[in-house]
Amino acid sequence: MVANQKFFLLLIPTCFIFLLSLFTIANGEVVDRVVAEVNNEVITLSEIEEEGKGQFKQIALKVAPENRFNAIEQLRKDILRSMIDQKLIRQEAAEQGIIVTSEEIDGMVEQTLLANNISKEQLLAELEANGIDEDSFRSNLESQIYQTKLLNRDVRSRIVITEEAILDFYDTSYTKHIPEGGYYLLQIGISWGETQGENFDPAELEERKLSALQRAERVHKLAQSGSDFKELARKFSDLPSAAEGGDIGVFEEDEMASYMRGAVISLNPGQVSALIETPVGYQFFKLLSSKQGGIVTIAPYSEVKEEIREKLYDQELRKEFKEWIEQIRGEAYIRTSL
Repeated sequence: MVANQKFFLLLIPTCFIFLLSLFTIANGEVVDRVVAEVNNEVITLSEIEEEGKGQFKQIALKVAPENRFNAIEQLRKDILRSMIDQKLIRQEAAEQGIIVTSEEIDGMVEQTLLANNISKEQLLAELEANGIDEDSFRSNLESQIYQTKLLNRDVRSRIVITEEAILDFYDTSYTKHIPEGGYYLLQIGISWGETQGENFDPAELEERKLSALQRAERVHKLAQSGSDFKELARKFSDLPSAAEGGDIGVFEEDEMASYMRGAVISLNPGQVSALIETPVGYQFFKLLSSKQGGIVTIAPYSEVKEEIREKLYDQELRKEFKEWIEQIRGEAYIRTSL
């Protein structure tokens, strides 16, 4: 994903998380008043209630009665701060002569559809189900485009990610020092049952085992042919380690289950084990380091260099954005009564 798209997703304000329904006071009406002045514009309480209506409803449903008042007040303050930032961004854009066209908003709608693999009809239905009309959605996209244009002009040119910074991050996050005697392993597992001893009808058990074996054999073949093991684990493994790309860390030989030990102790670093049966499924492993220990490279530098660059760029962009918006806040007239 390109930097602009990533930053668009990064900075969507928390006040625009898909909303549900309007929170009201006991008599069902929102008492309106001005709660903030931002230079020559105001923000009202009803605007805050409208912006956060779904989140207010969630508080009413999930927060204990004795804690609701404080939770609602804190949420109002968080939403207000986000709305103030959006006002400042639009005001700054107007001062610099920056405009956003309807064609640009249409383009951002298309990007949203592609990113979520949905049709416009599905998007509109989802918005309607969550209490958001199309005009409000497009208005939020417009704010994000203003923000991106300002950042392109005022912030991005200051960000430089050096080769040294990328290498430092790589050495810290993509290599590990393994002590002598340790086996650093990645794991993929396809289960046919949830627990050992789980009762199944014999025919159902055989059907489950055959289905799991066939799936495991397909994934095992992909791993042996050189496909990215971590991506395979994330996509196909149904073990808890899948979320970490199958990374189960370092084991001493006497810490391994017998089926694991038999599969990995004869492997050389980089090799994938045979497919083995466990009490509840099928597993195989990739050895990243052998018992000799040493420094293990989790992924080749050439494969993750651009990924690291994007990650460092995003981190720096967050930092620069925070400093930039604080500077604009410091130069603005802002008065709040919430």
